[in-house]
Amino acid sequence: MTERQKPILISIVGPTAVGKTALAISVAKKYSTEIISSDSRQFYKELEIGTAKPTKKDLKTVNHHLIDNLSIHDYYSVGRFEQQAIEILKNSYREKNVMVMVGGSGLYCQAIWQGIDEMPAIDVSIREDLNRVYEKKGIAPLQRELKSLDPEYYDVVDQQNHARLIRALEVIRSTGQTFSSFRKGSESVERPFEMVNIGLEMDILKLYDRINSRMDRMIERGLFDEANQFYDFRNLNALRTVGYQEIYGFIDGSYDKEEAIRLLKRNSRRYAKRQMTWFKKDATINWFSVGDPIHGFEKVLEFLEKKLG
Repeated sequence: MTERQKPILISIVGPTAVGKTALAISVAKKYSTEIISSDSRQFYKELEIGTAKPTKKDLKTVNHHLIDNLSIHDYYSVGRFEQQAIEILKNSYREKNVMVMVGGSGLYCQAIWQGIDEMPAIDVSIREDLNRVYEKKGIAPLQRELKSLDPEYYDVVDQQNHARLIRALEVIRSTGQTFSSFRKGSESVERPFEMVNIGLEMDILKLYDRINSRMDRMIERGLFDEANQFYDFRNLNALRTVGYQEIYGFIDGSYDKEEAIRLLKRNSRRYAKRQMTWFKKDATINWFSVGDPIHGFEKVLEFLEKKLG
């Protein structure tokens, strides 16, 4: 690689099951470097099957950061992720010119690309009221309120994550402004590295088929048993995500296993759609179709070769 003033961060994003992990490993091997995960579900060491972590072989092949670094009982925020990831990059760039970041959690990627927006002070009583609503009536009222008051954020947020919904609604109720309006002010943040953002996309029907097939494999590996193991902690943020909440509905007797599997697949497809909605709004992302993953990856590697020198 030619000498540059700034080191480089290659970010690989896109919907679930599109092939981000495989590409990230290929890129990291090509540039003899390491990977930072920006997948908000892969932080938790207790959760293995439902989070689609890289395999043990993958983790041995390339060193990964911020995977299995938390317990489901730990409090974690996007701001904390930003601090940790930037510190890892700073230390790594002492020896490396290139680092790779991969994940489908848009808010975490944005934290590294643009920084975290400053949010207004919140009346604690509003937060407590929203938490009472959730405890007594469940997540549906929060979803309806956010969809009505801030449809822009509702379209991209993880709609099954009650903490994210409450965070947005407490800002809206406190300020009378949309949560989205507070998330656009940090685009001028300066980073001590150059960013090259890669997005992977795929024909939607083929992507949905891959999502369904991957869910079948997760179930075969024991996803239902994994979820059941943490049933007592089902209200923790780490477990209020697609891949676990659908199973808890089955365990609670709300529907049978066949319906749980249908919901697992449907909600995973919906999550993928929200991911694409989020990332497609970012003009800095260079998009590549991976209808044929191997050929698609070759195009990405050729692009990086030209871009990086």
